[in-house]
Amino acid sequence: MNAEALPLSTREFAMQIVHKLSDHGYQALWAGGCVRDSLLGKQPSDYDVATNASPDQVISVFGAGRTLAVGAAFGVIVVLGPKGSGLQTEVATFRSDGNYSDGRRPDSVSFCSAEEDAQRRDFTINGMFFDPLTEQVIDYVGGQSDLQSQTLRCIGRAEDRFREDNLRMLRAIRFSATYQFHLDPETLQAVCDCAVNIHHVSRERILNELRRMLQHANRQQAFQLLLETGLLLQIIPEFQSLTATNQPALESVDRMLGRLKSSSFAPAAALLLHPFCNDSRTHAVKQRTAKIDKICRGLTMSRKDMDCILWILQTLPLLKEFSAQPLHVVRPILADPRAEQLLQAAHAAAGILDSSPAVEDIAAALTLQQQYSPETLCPAPLINGDDVQVLGIPPGPQIRQLLESVRSAQLDHQIADRSAALELLRSLVSDQSPQD
Repeated sequence: MNAEALPLSTREFAMQIVHKLSDHGYQALWAGGCVRDSLLGKQPSDYDVATNASPDQVISVFGAGRTLAVGAAFGVIVVLGPKGSGLQTEVATFRSDGNYSDGRRPDSVSFCSAEEDAQRRDFTINGMFFDPLTEQVIDYVGGQSDLQSQTLRCIGRAEDRFREDNLRMLRAIRFSATYQFHLDPETLQAVCDCAVNIHHVSRERILNELRRMLQHANRQQAFQLLLETGLLLQIIPEFQSLTATNQPALESVDRMLGRLKSSSFAPAAALLLHPFCNDSRTHAVKQRTAKIDKICRGLTMSRKDMDCILWILQTLPLLKEFSAQPLHVVRPILADPRAEQLLQAAHAAAGILDSSPAVEDIAAALTLQQQYSPETLCPAPLINGDDVQVLGIPPGPQIRQLLESVRSAQLDHQIADRSAALELLRSLVSDQSPQD
């Protein structure tokens, strides 16, 4: 086990907790994900400690000032590190769970032994303990064997584990894809059988799992498993029509997700939802936008994520034949803070979607973007609405049209300063004026 996987201060703090509980006569072990990741040679993101000390005993050992009873009812106490360190570790009492009537949390818990505690966890690879004092792995569920065979398997009866917490189905997909483990046949079948129950999970929790899948390099495998198990059709019902009538669209999504080189959510989500933007049955731009907007809202995405996804989908076709596009079209795009995510999506879509730019278009866009700062690519406008109204133009769409015309000329390098902009504006107003 790679004990030095995390920065020393974090590991030392987790070790201090184990030592202190042990000094007071309690058993204390590292548990769950940190054990799994260390055995895989990966750097754990944090440590969890499991102990036979009750929540009150944990508080007594570390003091009320250094503990937070965030989940005392479920046996979980957060132990805080030294002031200013930012360190904190969850310390959970070994427990067995009662019924899960809400499909998320147990109705009751009872404190128990480490072996009993292991049985209530989700997957064998997450059900192991490690004693840092003796440097021994404690495995009651066959997690080490499944790590070696690269198998994701539920502890006990898979259907029971999923009915206890329906989110575990999505976690099964995420873990399988992330670690490139194959799903144990019983576990896979249970996901398929229980997929409809994912509706008992809050949309926020579903989105969080989907986000983590799409941000990971193995997002293509996650997409394939979501399709295979039927979970994708449950969390995004709009995919029902694609699976029945537009298999090529699904194949395109699969290929694009496999080619995407990004750890950002929006480019992956945009490629996932692209078929609905390109749906031939929704001709109007507003209809296509509304469909994507509806899906994003159904997943409770933030307005920022929704806007970025829509912007990528709407802007992607504008990069096609990039060199032939006028500067006033491409310069604001490349100056946009989201341009990098757009180009990442474009690379993944090149040669797959008819509406996507070619590799040469993307290279030309990237070259222009790298040559100039955003301020140079898209400088501040030379005139504003007040300048138009001074010339007697009343408030209305005509002002916007005139400002856009002058702005286009500025970005196309046809005018370079305010004086030239005002001269062009006067000329445009004169041309639009009624002739005697």
